[in-house]
Amino acid sequence: MANYAQWVMPDDEFWIIGNFSHGRLKDKEGYLRSLFERVPGKKHLVAGNHDNRQVKTLGWAPISQLIEIKDGEQSLTLCHYPMITWSHARCGAIQLFGHVHQHWQGSCNSINVGVDLWNFMPVRIDTIRQRAKDLLVNQHWHQVERNADIFS
Repeated sequence: MANYAQWVMPDDEFWIIGNFSHGRLKDKEGYLRSLFERVPGKKHLVAGNHDNRQVKTLGWAPISQLIEIKDGEQSLTLCHYPMITWSHARCGAIQLFGHVHQHWQGSCNSINVGVDLWNFMPVRIDTIRQRAKDLLVNQHWHQVERNADIFS
């Protein structure tokens, strides 16, 4: 929580891409509410497999299973689960996911933003883009997006 307080400002758009809380305290509403209230910024939830009713009623703006947003001119697709392709993937859109913890960083256009890979720090989109430059093309990309460059 100290990491969030240090890096997320009250005017920031803050996205949790699944699993706001997990473990034996996740069903304790008072505990979850105290965590939620300590996170600064406008809080959005892309629901994950461990986000139960108590998590979903905390006052997020909004809750989605999958959402497409813009960061400047670039489209971002946010989903808790990694995908091989998504809307505008052929046009430079990147997908942000979690779910797989530290087991896979992702590919150059589908990046794991789970806290396990980011030292339990919130991460800004410019930092995500920088990491993406070091990741490889998904080995299945050309099977599902025939004759398509990733960034065309």
